[in-house]
Amino acid sequence: MAIATLPTKACAVNPLKMSQPIGGAFAFMGLSGAMPLLHGSQGCTSFGLTLFVRHFKEAVPLQTTAMSEVATVLGGYDNLEQAIINIYNRTKPKIIGICSTGVTETNGDDVDAYLKLIRGKHPQLAKLPLVYVSTPDFKGSFQDGWEKAVASIVELLVEGPNVNGLRDPSRVNVLPGCHLTPGDLDELRAILEDFGLLPSFLPDLAGSLDGHIPDDFTPTTIGGIGVDEIASMGRAGWTIAIGGQMRRAAEVMQARTGVPFRLFERLCGLGPNDEFMTFLSEVSGRPVPSKYRRQRGQLTDAMLDAHFHIGGRKLAIAAEPDLLFDLSSTLHEMGAQVSAAVTTTQSAVIERVKTEEVLIGDLEDLEELARTKHCDLLITHSHGRQAAARLKIPFYRAGFPMFDRLGAGHQLSVGYRGTRDLIFDIANLVIADREENHQPTPDRWRPSAALPLMSGNRSAAERSTA
Repeated sequence: MAIATLPTKACAVNPLKMSQPIGGAFAFMGLSGAMPLLHGSQGCTSFGLTLFVRHFKEAVPLQTTAMSEVATVLGGYDNLEQAIINIYNRTKPKIIGICSTGVTETNGDDVDAYLKLIRGKHPQLAKLPLVYVSTPDFKGSFQDGWEKAVASIVELLVEGPNVNGLRDPSRVNVLPGCHLTPGDLDELRAILEDFGLLPSFLPDLAGSLDGHIPDDFTPTTIGGIGVDEIASMGRAGWTIAIGGQMRRAAEVMQARTGVPFRLFERLCGLGPNDEFMTFLSEVSGRPVPSKYRRQRGQLTDAMLDAHFHIGGRKLAIAAEPDLLFDLSSTLHEMGAQVSAAVTTTQSAVIERVKTEEVLIGDLEDLEELARTKHCDLLITHSHGRQAAARLKIPFYRAGFPMFDRLGAGHQLSVGYRGTRDLIFDIANLVIADREENHQPTPDRWRPSAALPLMSGNRSAAERSTA
């Protein structure tokens, strides 16, 4: 069982975690026609927007209440009111998601009260959903902001059970964690539909940030789950929550609608996917399609091929808790040793990471751990590239943000197919590093000038001596 250790230094030097507000805003980006709004200064929003744009290489909707020093002291009601009215008049959103920041949380803005006053003053907003989430960026992390936003969306927008209480057993709610990419959600949707199930993803980043080009420009999100579909999620037969962070939202869904839930803490690896397929077979009443039986065979073969290269390797990993648990557990099952682990915030899954200690800190902490200097592989987001270069070890990019490579939104790690591809990618990194830095190859081998190449090239004197 891993022990979570808190840092002793007063500041982050090489940042690992992203803040709660942009985690909450990220969740709202999975809703159709949404406009995320950060209640804080312009700098808070512009920094988060830069990260999103560089990660996805797409236009990302994100607005701000533009709090100044004076507005922060006097209160942010006027700024919030003006921002909501401007967004409503100019972009015609179907929902506005509001996330607080450290500035407004420190001042103590009562945003819930502000929203009641704004609705009373502007009757045109009566039917516009306004979802507020308290996400101070001086505590918590990206994962915490996502968790709070999804729970708030469920609590405010999902309707309670109807009069007759009837549910559609073929409908399934899916609450994915922020560690899953749009590519992961596409894979999960295909799996669920192959079992004859009709999934509703909340949030659905695969609809809005999967890299497609829309037919027409829209200033809000260009896809995702609609408000009407969210309202009807109480009529589903089951809720599937993926990642420990989604337990709270699943519990809110069950308390509000009575829909039972099943939590899968990870969907990367052979065992977790066997459990997932078995569960889908049970709730759908259908056998596992032959397509996935074959993919399972491909995964087991990949594990046999790759364990020669991954087994025994020492791993350093830094990520949000659910992503840390997901990837480190899979590689541990491949025979890797998790020597150094750093995460961003407290979580129940930390104690199940297969290592002695998980430090809640930053990338400087990871690099300075004595155990890291003897590792064979580093896994974290793009901010870890300099540390990997200094340590002279292979670097696998995972998590948010990933701004120095293309295809971050399509990176796949769930299901049999995603696990297989992940194992191959990491094994190939290890192979390439060994060939380049540790083993001689025909291209790099050079004979010594002091040694004769062939016995036929020796001089007559040398031959006679011999």
